[in-house]
Amino acid sequence: MLLALGRENIGMAGGAYDVDDAEELARLVTADLQSVNGDRHLRLKHHAAPVSPKQGAATRDAMRRDFDSSLGGAPRVQLLDGGVAVVELAPMLFPLEWAAEPLSAALTLVSRAQALIVDLRANRGGDPDTVAFVCSYLLDERTHLNTMYWHGGEHSEQSWSLPHVPGARFGGSKPLYVLSSDSTFSAAEELAYDLQQLGRAVVVGEPTRGGAHPCQGWTLHPHLEATVPVGRAINPVSHTNWEGTGVQPDIPCAAADSLNHAHALALARLAG
Repeated sequence: MLLALGRENIGMAGGAYDVDDAEELARLVTADLQSVNGDRHLRLKHHAAPVSPKQGAATRDAMRRDFDSSLGGAPRVQLLDGGVAVVELAPMLFPLEWAAEPLSAALTLVSRAQALIVDLRANRGGDPDTVAFVCSYLLDERTHLNTMYWHGGEHSEQSWSLPHVPGARFGGSKPLYVLSSDSTFSAAEELAYDLQQLGRAVVVGEPTRGGAHPCQGWTLHPHLEATVPVGRAINPVSHTNWEGTGVQPDIPCAAADSLNHAHALALARLAG
């Protein structure tokens, strides 16, 4: 592919680029790809730090840095008035081998709340296994959450909540709200969508970004990684997904106002 960028042409032969700004290159190539395909997982990603040439290593290394600086992906647990708890899951749903301990601690801590708000407004995705792990704390029984159909139609893989979890469950009966924004993406969208389709949670906020296709990454340059969709998610209730449309909130409002809205809804339901 050649892109005409004003007076500059970007050539990819031999892995060399005729531009100095790799970040700008990534932005322009991503915009060009998505203008044709529309899939927000199809990207050329820029990494400020040099990345490994090993497949998937660029994204994983970046995730690890975020994990270490975000209390393992649960940077905020708070008790609001009326026994309503908030747990923020951000900036990602990290691989379960890293995140199981901090997520279990956070979700166990809020298990005694009368109502729970899960804040996904700043969550940009992550691991489907971690989605299932979080859902397991918010349901009472083992439940089919999602099915992933991989490229080529060779096989599919079902995702279920777990029959047992470390720590205590919040459970499947107390009021549950999920906050969303136009930055909520990928696996975070799956978490909101799964709970919404099951009738377990009320989604409050903005429509999400709309990325339902899992992807893999290939390093093309020390600072550039191509991510390519390799499958699609199908929900067992809706028989479709949120690709291109985003998760539509049950209670639409500005993301900045969604916490107050959800808190008010929770208090009203508890009072009733």
